[in-house]
Amino acid sequence: MPNIVLFSGSSHQDLSQRVADRLGLELGKVVTKKFSNQETSVEIGESVRGEDVYIIQSGCGEINDNLMELLIMINACKIASSSRVTAVIPCFPYARQDKKDKSRAPISAKLVANMLSVAGADHIITMDLHASQIQGFFDIPVDNLYAEPAVLQWIKENIMEWRNCIIVSPDAGGAKRVTSIADRLNVEFALIHKERKKANEVDRMVLVGDVKDRVAILVDDMADTCGTICHAADKLVSAGATKVYAILTHGIFSGPAISRINNAAFEAVVVTNTIPQEEKMKHCPKIQVIDISMILAEAIRRTHNGESVSYLFSHVPL
Repeated sequence: MPNIVLFSGSSHQDLSQRVADRLGLELGKVVTKKFSNQETSVEIGESVRGEDVYIIQSGCGEINDNLMELLIMINACKIASSSRVTAVIPCFPYARQDKKDKSRAPISAKLVANMLSVAGADHIITMDLHASQIQGFFDIPVDNLYAEPAVLQWIKENIMEWRNCIIVSPDAGGAKRVTSIADRLNVEFALIHKERKKANEVDRMVLVGDVKDRVAILVDDMADTCGTICHAADKLVSAGATKVYAILTHGIFSGPAISRINNAAFEAVVVTNTIPQEEKMKHCPKIQVIDISMILAEAIRRTHNGESVSYLFSHVPL
């Protein structure tokens, strides 16, 4: 593939390397370091003049540092005369702050969108945005890829009795995601209605649907402190589910998440590698990872060659 350069930010080197290997490319030379006053320094180590540049940086770990690093890298490539700069952001930072849910609340996802545009990004590739309306915060093209095809593949390959399973959404917001998966597996779905007193704390849960004597698969776009999905798992077991799995796109697992999963009734908690999981897997044997590097790689290849990306919404590239 001529005229393409792939750079990796420091947030998820492993994923960037997998994408590069899949495309048969070398990762571009870039040195990121910090000055003693904690300012981020980026040096692009090769010419990008007239090139189609892709920068892979996930919104995880030290989120603010990684976001700033991404902005600086985009700007460095832009002012070095690259023809187009695409930011590949598997897990979009600040995606949960996407609306004014109380007075004087900021819409930080819109601010991040403005920052990326001002830095010089011409195109964004991301995965399973918390709310797909975030695409409207940008005036540049945004490709929101879905982990759903990879999730369906995992269910069919790893859950023997998947034809007798029920797909469950841990909250009303994920109903659309769950119905889509249930339709494609031709199984039923259930919903858990939760009432929150304040952020990250769930008050009570009501299960809508029949899970008795079935394998329940909880599906959500992200798990942070895991309070919701662990509550939901207990609710499903008490309602008669034989086994409970959780499948999540972005496994953030902050705070008490790991100990909660270890103590919960899950057979497995399956996440994609939009966020690095190696450390978490050492402390929690229930965590399993679906590799989505081939979806990102194929999206980059198709974007570079001017082909349609919509094939990836329903298929996993071979």
